[in-house]
Amino acid sequence: MRIARWTHQGTVAEGFVIGDGVVPFPRGLTVADALAAGLAELPGLAAEVVDAASVPLVPLAEVELLAPLTPASVRDFAAFEEHVDGVTASVDGVSHVAPEWYELPTFYFTNPHSIIATGEEVRPPTTARLDFELEVGVVIGGVAGSDGRDLAPADADSHIFGYTIFNDWSARDIQAREMKVRLGPAKGKDFATTLGPWIVTADEFVGLVDDDGFLAIELEAFVNGERIGHDLLSNMGWPFRDLVAYASRDSRVVPSDVLGSGTAGNGGCLAELWGRAGELSPPPLAEGDEVVMRAEGIGEIRNTVGRAVHVPPIPPARHRSRARRRG
Repeated sequence: MRIARWTHQGTVAEGFVIGDGVVPFPRGLTVADALAAGLAELPGLAAEVVDAASVPLVPLAEVELLAPLTPASVRDFAAFEEHVDGVTASVDGVSHVAPEWYELPTFYFTNPHSIIATGEEVRPPTTARLDFELEVGVVIGGVAGSDGRDLAPADADSHIFGYTIFNDWSARDIQAREMKVRLGPAKGKDFATTLGPWIVTADEFVGLVDDDGFLAIELEAFVNGERIGHDLLSNMGWPFRDLVAYASRDSRVVPSDVLGSGTAGNGGCLAELWGRAGELSPPPLAEGDEVVMRAEGIGEIRNTVGRAVHVPPIPPARHRSRARRRG
């Protein structure tokens, strides 16, 4: 099943995508309600909408899709070894993967307030190295009897409600500066993250998950019609259930959390290609560029780069006395 949020004739609605149309959830329920109830409860919700032949569907062509959910939090992992290997060359001049990468999954929290939808214009900061990141995100749903804390990988699977495409837009020059302070990424990332076009429920992919939990679907990224990246989601170093379990350690995963796979390899972002080429080729994204991402079984997201946002400057740090007493 696919669930989405959209506007139609000025009204926001949330519900099912059925074929080439959409229909709201019954009883005024929302995507957040469906996620809280969990995947096991979704068939009953669908049954209330009755069979597709008698549903008054609104054609997808007549609606404007919104981001499919408002995340409670967004964690973004770095689970593709090839991506890490390539991007380090663009930063350090030498391709390498730190031994610590292999020990445990690593993630950072990004901004849940900067989520955008397919079709929206991206308004980047002032940057000379605007980039995309081709990812898939898992959306967490409720599970009866579980608070989502300290999950084992075998139990984490049931918390995966579904999948969506995840584009972690990145200003690489800003990211590089702030990470020299041993913090971040922060402002190099939090201006925009695309999620969409909808959430496809996990049960739709059961036949594509191998015995180790890896999901073998194809991922593609295009810039202005040229295919830049192509990878399999199963090239991750860990399956999603391990990422969910790690996120829950000494913490919780809750309904409406989103966990990104991290950037795919083989051109899943421009920075990887810059590192391997030793130059900015292909060039950084610029105003007017269109980025399209496709994930097998999920769909397609499409965004155009808009004009950079110019903001008032902040002065550099003042060099202050380190005196311990007031003078």
